[in-house]
Amino acid sequence: MVRSTMTIILRLEINKKDISFGEIATVIGQSGGDMIAIDVIKEGPEVTVRDISINISSEEVEKNIIESVHQLRGVNIKHVSDRTFLLHLGGKIEVLSKNKIDNREELSHVYTPEVARVCMAIEESPSLAYNLTIKKNTVAVVSNATAVLGLGKIKPEAAMPVMEGKAMLFKQFAGVDAFPLCLNSTDTEEMIQIIKSLSPSFGGINLEDIGSPQCFEIEERLKKEIDIPVFHDDQHGTAIVALAGLLNALKVTNKSISNCKIVVCGIGAAGIAITKMLITAGAKNVIGVDRYGALTSDETYDNNMWNWYANNTNPNNEKGPISSVIHDADVFIGVSAPNILREEDVKNMAVDPIVFALANPNPEISPEIAKPYVKVMATGRSDFPNQVNNVLCFPGIFRGVLDCRASDINEEMKLAAAQAIASSIHDDELNEDYIIPGVFNDLVVPKIREAVMQAGFETGVAKKKKKD
Repeated sequence: MVRSTMTIILRLEINKKDISFGEIATVIGQSGGDMIAIDVIKEGPEVTVRDISINISSEEVEKNIIESVHQLRGVNIKHVSDRTFLLHLGGKIEVLSKNKIDNREELSHVYTPEVARVCMAIEESPSLAYNLTIKKNTVAVVSNATAVLGLGKIKPEAAMPVMEGKAMLFKQFAGVDAFPLCLNSTDTEEMIQIIKSLSPSFGGINLEDIGSPQCFEIEERLKKEIDIPVFHDDQHGTAIVALAGLLNALKVTNKSISNCKIVVCGIGAAGIAITKMLITAGAKNVIGVDRYGALTSDETYDNNMWNWYANNTNPNNEKGPISSVIHDADVFIGVSAPNILREEDVKNMAVDPIVFALANPNPEISPEIAKPYVKVMATGRSDFPNQVNNVLCFPGIFRGVLDCRASDINEEMKLAAAQAIASSIHDDELNEDYIIPGVFNDLVVPKIREAVMQAGFETGVAKKKKKD
């Protein structure tokens, strides 16, 4: 798979008598590499050890370079690394103390014996945990690694780099302390009980990369059985950011969501959540399409969520594959698989069509193919305009719910978050290539926070009073 330009680092042990560095550089260049730095690690009269930093365009180029250098007489490849792996060495996060402990008196305040007074205060009034522990600002990022983006089901340990990255984003964008927790379980009931048991330590639960339909039951049960907010980001984060982009795309095309025919392709966790958000926002004609074609109310499906979907969408009972139901559609939203939307399909859409091809890493249709026929295009990729990226959503959502001490994240709060993201772009800035703010836009988190808190107060799920 071709990746964007990246840098690898070769540590080479070089016998000076057998080969010159110029010969090595020539081979690297002929193999497709672009040397950008040379660092001497160890220098001796006969042997030198050097780190060679090389820009490459693909894994194939990396493989060619390694094979070519390996064949050189007098060169020993000690190891190969790249900046991504180096960034992950030892993990990406750590725990820091807020106060130093320099003497016995300070030790007694943070631990035994004085800590017992704090424990008993919380024992008598559990809500004090929000004031006297990290609970006030802490989220658990919980996964069982059964549906990791682009990777599918992998080992829990293998998913830790993703969850650590998520924790970094929580802290960077919203100041939220997040802990990555990868569970070695695929049993729904066991996962529910584990998360329930962990919940006293946290102010919120972010479910991540849990397969469908298991993710639905876990979230639904936890929302009923624990008193802190639970948010499955793969569903709701994607839905919120997609709706934010769509609200602005509709402004660009002068269309109303209530009058649009919207086709959603891929009726898994994200597709169902997107559809629920569309309906909450006022959409009247949403048609869901999966591998078997459009979901219709006159069919019964093994997946209960599909039965809900079929009974709440497709008012005209349209049938058939995507090529059939795409006719005259104003909006296409794909969370499915690469290259399933054809050029001919886009030509058959309504005037000024909106296409959100969000499959990663390869979208449902290439932007280059769709561009001549589409008014507004969005993808899940950072190398095209209008990236639908969950990082726009989850830091601000949790910042808001933690600050108003919400017991839930309801549909009103999600809609408010989408509207807040959309409003981060002023109307005079909106255009076909700028309907979604960038992830480093510093207006996004404060706007989401305020909107989510306001919705929390209005819907009664905020435990804090507004004046506080």
